[in-house]
Amino acid sequence: MAGSALTTLYERVREPPVWAGCWRKRLALASAQAAVRLMGGKEEEAALRDAVFLCPPGGDPGPAGRVLVAYRRLASRKPVMTDVLIREVADLLAIRWDEALAGVPGLVDDLLPSRRAVPFVIAELVERVVAMRPDAEVLAWWLADWMLARLVHLGLPIPLFTQARYGAAFRTAGGSGRSRPGDEGFARAVCLALALQVPDALRLATEIERRAGNLIDVAPKLRTKGRDGVVERLLSDDAIAASLPGTGLSRWAGRRLFERLEAFGAIRELSGRPTFRIYGL
Repeated sequence: MAGSALTTLYERVREPPVWAGCWRKRLALASAQAAVRLMGGKEEEAALRDAVFLCPPGGDPGPAGRVLVAYRRLASRKPVMTDVLIREVADLLAIRWDEALAGVPGLVDDLLPSRRAVPFVIAELVERVVAMRPDAEVLAWWLADWMLARLVHLGLPIPLFTQARYGAAFRTAGGSGRSRPGDEGFARAVCLALALQVPDALRLATEIERRAGNLIDVAPKLRTKGRDGVVERLLSDDAIAASLPGTGLSRWAGRRLFERLEAFGAIRELSGRPTFRIYGL
């Protein structure tokens, strides 16, 4: 099942559609929420989105917001492994740096040439990182998505594994617990996680594709200066704040553009607030 799912995923992203950025960033949001839960936090997706999108340029989005930043970077950077990358992500995930983590790039290099099935390589990566640093499980799952992109040649990583951590794949027999790295049957759970998570991600892709098509059809009806830049951002990101800088739009013009796009059904207001609004597909 996992092999079939990966083939379907590869075919879907082989030629990335114009809305692929939005799709990946929305998966990053769901993964970040699961990561926060794994780290003991309670922030939901809306709170994470607020932390990042309402943070001023150069500001600190806070501990939970930094987790989302880590997953957004995963979803937007080609999978090139360096010591600097691991240190940067560990810092965002509030994981103390040490020599064990410094050895992660070498571990990745050792596993990449493996001829085993992709899920088993990823399971070993997660287990070995957690064995070295039991407090770094969230980093191990971040790396799992990175490794998947390299092994399957996905171009940019697609955040999947962290949100699967609390799904049915890792539920133990009887449903009373969850399979953890190092447990018997953990590799099989990783296989099942892929088989279940990929179809969910592809269903989201289909929904975003529909919404993106509507936005592309509607946009030419609006003759607002700066429209094209806003549309491009909507297609390439999970969301944008109504006060988005750099568009050349005044606050009033920006608000009016978003309201008209919403009235046409091309976008949604995601915060539910009358002020500090956030919009997306």
